[in-house]
Amino acid sequence: MSNVFRICQILNNLFSNSSTSASLNGSPDDMNRLKQHLRALDRIGKRNNGNRAFGTRGYADSSDYVLSQITSKNDKDFRTWKQAFNHTYEETRTISVTGPDGEDVEVFSLMYNNATPLPKGVTGELVAVPVDDSRGVWRGPAMQRNPMLTTSGSGCFEDQWAGLDVTSKLALVKRGSCSISDKLKIAKKLGASGVILFHNTNSTPNAATLGAENIGLLAPVGLVSLSVGEAWRARITANETLTVTLLVDSIFETRPSWNVFAETREGDPNNVIMLGAHLDSVQAGPGINDDGSGVTAQIEIIKALRGFSGINNKVRVAFWGAEEAGLIGSLFYTEHLTPAEADRIRFYYNYDMIGSPVPVYGIYAGDNPGDKAGAQILLDYLVAKGKPAYFGSFGTGSDYVGFLELGIPSSGIHTGGGVPADPCYHLACDTYDNISWEALELNTRAAARAAATMALSVKDVPPRNTTSVNPRGKSRIRAQFLKWENVKLEAAGGHSCALKTKRTV
Repeated sequence: MSNVFRICQILNNLFSNSSTSASLNGSPDDMNRLKQHLRALDRIGKRNNGNRAFGTRGYADSSDYVLSQITSKNDKDFRTWKQAFNHTYEETRTISVTGPDGEDVEVFSLMYNNATPLPKGVTGELVAVPVDDSRGVWRGPAMQRNPMLTTSGSGCFEDQWAGLDVTSKLALVKRGSCSISDKLKIAKKLGASGVILFHNTNSTPNAATLGAENIGLLAPVGLVSLSVGEAWRARITANETLTVTLLVDSIFETRPSWNVFAETREGDPNNVIMLGAHLDSVQAGPGINDDGSGVTAQIEIIKALRGFSGINNKVRVAFWGAEEAGLIGSLFYTEHLTPAEADRIRFYYNYDMIGSPVPVYGIYAGDNPGDKAGAQILLDYLVAKGKPAYFGSFGTGSDYVGFLELGIPSSGIHTGGGVPADPCYHLACDTYDNISWEALELNTRAAARAAATMALSVKDVPPRNTTSVNPRGKSRIRAQFLKWENVKLEAAGGHSCALKTKRTV
């Protein structure tokens, strides 16, 4: 039996047992499996304070649902398991901003926001930090290697605050360019009582994580709209003194979480193909595109492989926990791989947001020579279906990070976050209605083809690149992963620096 025929068999298994054989582009009543899974995740979010975030009942229910779909009694095809870890959970119970005219201002919190004194919060003069949207060069040596990809940003460096007295006052800072936590660290160091961060686009401000490692190191922050921030800045520039009140009531506690895995019993354990999608959402919404889309695709790929015999290499599918809190689950997994275990992972595919309502078709491919071997399968499939798929670079905003640092060849699909690709990115409106069904179906089939192809042969995939870290130096590996735990999502309208470079069409 040829490999091409066997791949087609696996692809034909996709959706084959659904309650209807209608196309995903059929009527709204078509109950194919992709839609069923996303409806289920959406309902879970609605039952649980509107989200499926790590550390909540919504995440536990999501995990239970996935396991109910990918396991069977006396399973001869797959083994499934959980990998437990603990992480600091944060919840902003109350946040408010009272404007200079006594008005209540719409305000958004950020994950791991630091609290103000309670019950009154902090009141102080609003000090405008200079806005710098011009193109420039980062001061850090790592970024000097690639200066044209960055901007100086607003409030990113201490010298941008020179001459400002923010002691016991509130700093007005524009979002964008560098990590928000960088701005908040400077504000706290200079004695600011808090920060009013205004959004850098006209879209609705979306959630971001400041990182659990920054608890106690940052000034409290409230995120307001671009229009509000610009209006207040104009008044300050006109020599008006504005007084604002910020109240943040947030809690921190260690909570358990876990990754969920399924792996084929068949296949060479020394040649493992991994697929990954994160199972959690942000606290702001149920996360149906981000990343219910990747979750539902992987559930169906597992079902397509079930009962199919003859694969040569193991397929391991991961549903990552606490991604939105800072890639915690995938970093925990990759940190604890031994060098031998890392060697056995021949390729990693990441599926984070593959059903954006106005999709791009970005295929990750980096500098590792092995990346293109797997990325090309995804690109060829989508191009053959008439889509303008392209190769783009990795960023720092999803679960591929740990695999890249270990030198494991990697790729994946990302259909875009923020305006225009997904205006509901990290918002409450990322619901069942926030999906391009065509994109989700095509990308699921592309992912299935890639998994099937690699499950049959990895002859064109070189071994992982072990020169990035010294596998025998445990302290060096530990230092690398401590650095990765500081990785945060850049929330200026999309995942950090992901797929911004079109290299092949």
